[in-house]
Amino acid sequence: MMDHTSDPNAARYVIDPERTELALEFRNCIRGPHSEELRKLMHRMRWGAFPGRYLLVMLEPGRRWALAQMPQERGQKVKVFHDVLFDSLEDAEWHVFKLRWKALTGAELNLD
Repeated sequence: MMDHTSDPNAARYVIDPERTELALEFRNCIRGPHSEELRKLMHRMRWGAFPGRYLLVMLEPGRRWALAQMPQERGQKVKVFHDVLFDSLEDAEWHVFKLRWKALTGAELNLD
């Protein structure tokens, strides 16, 4: 049986912007365990090819993170947003999830 990490199509998973229950599942249990469908969605968000993907940079181990963005082209520097900081990894990951959701679906995720 193939899972989301060995499925060659997982990085091309199409995110349905109407499936907000998957976003709620993530928000309610950021560290998991996650359903198979949410794991596919997260694999797409984390490993699918799209320029400008948002990520987190650890500033203080286990204590402070900053929002960052991958460059549009390989070889350029990662852009760190020093004005978007987090003292909670869960808050940081939820923020990035919402940004990636919008980047991949074109829809705002208004669940807060």
